[in-house]
Amino acid sequence: MVRDEAGRLAPGIALPGIAACALVVAWLSLTTGAYPLALGDIVEVVIAPGESDHVVRLVLVDVRLPRFLLGFLVGAVLAVSGAILQGLFRNPLADPGLIGVSAGASLAAIAVIVLAGTWLGGWVAMAGNWALPIAAFIGGSGTVFLAWRIARRAGETSVATLLLAGIAINAIAGAGTGLLTFYSSDEELRSLTFWTMGSLGHATWQDLLVAGPWLALALVASPFLARPLDAFLLGEQVVGHLGYRTDWVKRSAILISGLGVGAAVAVSGLIGFVGLVVPHLVRQVLGASHKTLLPASALLGGTLLVGADCLARVIVAPAELPIGLMMALIGGPFFLALLIKRRVI
Repeated sequence: MVRDEAGRLAPGIALPGIAACALVVAWLSLTTGAYPLALGDIVEVVIAPGESDHVVRLVLVDVRLPRFLLGFLVGAVLAVSGAILQGLFRNPLADPGLIGVSAGASLAAIAVIVLAGTWLGGWVAMAGNWALPIAAFIGGSGTVFLAWRIARRAGETSVATLLLAGIAINAIAGAGTGLLTFYSSDEELRSLTFWTMGSLGHATWQDLLVAGPWLALALVASPFLARPLDAFLLGEQVVGHLGYRTDWVKRSAILISGLGVGAAVAVSGLIGFVGLVVPHLVRQVLGASHKTLLPASALLGGTLLVGADCLARVIVAPAELPIGLMMALIGGPFFLALLIKRRVI
């Protein structure tokens, strides 16, 4: 049967379908843009790179390929992190920004942009092009550790305290961001504004080198949380009765999500709705089991973000829309439609 009694698709049908969509958007990502490429161009670069056109090789290898890989990894991590946090908090509206990851990364990155000419100048000069992603990664992961330490008492982690700590950290980081924005120059204001909108336009192999290991680590580690997160759906007390260490599950889920999202925000800026919409959609189609929810969310999250990036490149060509705006334009109405449909039913 293609669908079960609840109307959900079988994983053997849905996952290959999402994978096929991923291949399609990968093809579009590599071929579309201000300099279109054909199949023959890509084949020539792969088979005989020394004999291929220099411009084609430059566009494909140095521009399009790292942009696609980074976009897919970022989308996959954001979606998986959203699925993990929704399972941990037993709340379908939870997302990575809930515990202050995005706000902390944003504050650190904006501090680099605005304070590069002051007391941060020496470090920024030493770090070079890596200054902003390193700062955003430290800011995002640092807020996770801070929230986790605040919520940890007597060897246990309180989810309620963690959420309250995340709200407080978001407020403090928002105030710091506003203060830095107030003191920024016109050029700095433009830079930080575009960074907070999110973009994959400047993706390089260096960005992949900085963020790739952390993004890959989050994706590889997440399946080990599938069964404990399924137990969390039945209630926190059930987790211990089933033999899982409740505090270990909480800590692992928070660290995996925080480090992955911190690395994603560091190289792409703020991109919303992926961690909220994708797990919700997958749950409606495939069910709540994290064994299929996590890999399906990774595939669909990467596919959605790369597809949105393709649209962002061509919809106002030759300019590009920030990917964060594109995701808001796609994700906002889509999520509202899901909520209205669910209410009507």
